[in-house]
Amino acid sequence: KRRAGLGPFEQRLVGRMVEKGYEREYAERIFRQIEGFGEYGFPESHAAGFALLTYVSCWVKCHHPDAFLAALLDSQPMGFYAPAQLVRDAREHGVEVRPVDVCRSGWESSLEPTLELVHDPALDAAFDAAPANERAEPSARRAVRLGLNRIGGLGEQTARRLVEVRDQRPFDSPEDLSRRAALDAHELRCLAQADALRALTGHRHQAAWAVAGIETRPTPMLRETRVDEIVVALPAPADAEETLADYRAIGLTLNHHPLALLREQLAAFRVQPAAVLRGYPNGRLARASGLVTHRQRPETAKGTMFVALEDDTGTINAIVWPAVVDSQRKPLLAARLLTLFGRWQRQEAPDGEAGKAGEGAVMHLVVIKAIDHSDLLQGLVSRSRDFR
Repeated sequence: KRRAGLGPFEQRLVGRMVEKGYEREYAERIFRQIEGFGEYGFPESHAAGFALLTYVSCWVKCHHPDAFLAALLDSQPMGFYAPAQLVRDAREHGVEVRPVDVCRSGWESSLEPTLELVHDPALDAAFDAAPANERAEPSARRAVRLGLNRIGGLGEQTARRLVEVRDQRPFDSPEDLSRRAALDAHELRCLAQADALRALTGHRHQAAWAVAGIETRPTPMLRETRVDEIVVALPAPADAEETLADYRAIGLTLNHHPLALLREQLAAFRVQPAAVLRGYPNGRLARASGLVTHRQRPETAKGTMFVALEDDTGTINAIVWPAVVDSQRKPLLAARLLTLFGRWQRQEAPDGEAGKAGEGAVMHLVVIKAIDHSDLLQGLVSRSRDFR
């Protein structure tokens, strides 16, 4: 804590030191030193443990980003980043992510083989230079299959029962799935809305039509019968529909990012994508829009708020000084899609530490004005990580 929380121990420490013959002035000076260190210090063992975890995590992400993503998705909820951000980052680093599929997915996210053998020149050079006992042998990168646990409203017991009967014999229709896995109407709708029935029915609209006609409470006499009706060819959902449905059902999308679909509307406000802002010089006026992924207001920041936005090209970090927070509290706290106007700040990396253009530079937007544009999302469910 900012004040360290050591106050209640002062009398115990000082009083007992005096009892043991130490001068009170000396005892109080010792306590003040402990109290000062307590404002920022932590045990050496904590530092060593954190350093080891950081090194191991970075190594796994560098050499096995597919397994790293699957592990993080299977450990949710946790950490600072939402699944949608983890998936977007992994895809930007070359990891193939495959959708939830009732014919292939397990309860948790898993790895599936691909035919691609990935060769990264930088990693190959590092491999050649590393000692033999520290080398990570190159291997075919695997695809990450999203698990059934991503589907809102579908219980673990139901999903595991589904996988168990599927392992005995593949499903041949939604009705076969419903009967053998003993799914009710709600569970079938959850699968259809998550686009997990595509292999059996086709797109989302076809899936919704298919499950609507299944009797999930058959009598013993009708349990082994099958409904035979004409298949109706429905139009496929538009890109915007697919994206919105993905976020509602599984909290992320492998389709277009929502901001990619809103560029025309946002153009009226002259906002720039994150990829463009990364090239801005220090001091330039800038405008940005994005989904709010994080809001932070640490006790030690004296009222300053830190906001992270995500668009279809990356992340924008913003700083909001206390006076702006107080004057524009409603949009800053309530918006899911936030447009920010301000001044771009950029501090270049020290000489010798910069890589590609922009790498190593510290960049953020110092906010002057905030506007809530959540109405443009048309019902998109997007949750930010606030004040954690």
